[in-house]
Amino acid sequence: MTINISSNVTASKAALALSKNTDNLNKSLRRLSSGSKLINSSDDAAGVAVSMKIDSEINRNRAVVSNIQNALSFTEVQDGALNSAARIVDRMSELKVQSMDVSKTSADKSNYNTEFQSLQKQLHSLTQEKFNGISLFAGATSSGGATTFGSTSVTVSLSTTGSGATGSSVSIHKAVLLAAFTFNGTSASSATTAAGATGGSNIAIANSSGSLSIDDLAISFFTKALENVSSLRAQNGATASRLLIAEDHLRLSVSNLEAASSRIKDVDVATESTRLAKYNILSQASAAMLAQANQAPSNSLLLL
Repeated sequence: MTINISSNVTASKAALALSKNTDNLNKSLRRLSSGSKLINSSDDAAGVAVSMKIDSEINRNRAVVSNIQNALSFTEVQDGALNSAARIVDRMSELKVQSMDVSKTSADKSNYNTEFQSLQKQLHSLTQEKFNGISLFAGATSSGGATTFGSTSVTVSLSTTGSGATGSSVSIHKAVLLAAFTFNGTSASSATTAAGATGGSNIAIANSSGSLSIDDLAISFFTKALENVSSLRAQNGATASRLLIAEDHLRLSVSNLEAASSRIKDVDVATESTRLAKYNILSQASAAMLAQANQAPSNSLLLL
């Protein structure tokens, strides 16, 4: 074996081993302390790229879930207004029947009419309600004694995926509630939630002035109005059902995407703890062997 002083190859190799073991030890420490095995992009370049895209999709889906929950709140408030409208119409029909009692005096009928006219105003106010500044129902305009509805049903499209407009969506209906209470002419048979009155002589049991008298309407008007509101509530419930299904699906998607992202970037604590113990021992052994290798040149003094 050659003995020299100027070069200590053994010590150099031991120092190299110590450096590698120390780097691996530090990497294990960083992984365990951060919980991620992708400390640097060089650890897994492809994995970093994939995890970034998955994380972005997760964030988009969470935002869509929030949008769906807001839309559900919108439909719940809308349904509450429809339910209240139905109760008002039901009460108006009840007052109409009570006013037909032959035992009632003119003063009694006048009292019924007072409440009847007040309910017209309240019913009209429900058609104007808003949710966070957004109208729950589509509007209508009046001109020349006729009510004109710009659209029988306005829909707002809500994306239910993180893909935006290219993905699936749910249409939220902002029906023209006023059309459900407006009749063209003097017959209730022509009134539907799809059309309502578009011209001519209109009769609206929902009006801001409460101008109709209890004697102006037959029972058939209230029956038709309740039928119209029930159709709108069914439409509202169908939309809410779709939104709930979409929300459940998105939550499941987010859970699966999180699992996929975790497999790519999250550290396996058990495996990494084993590596930590391994590199801890190796780094200590390398340091000890480097110390021994550095003592090797001193043997040449024995020969001098």
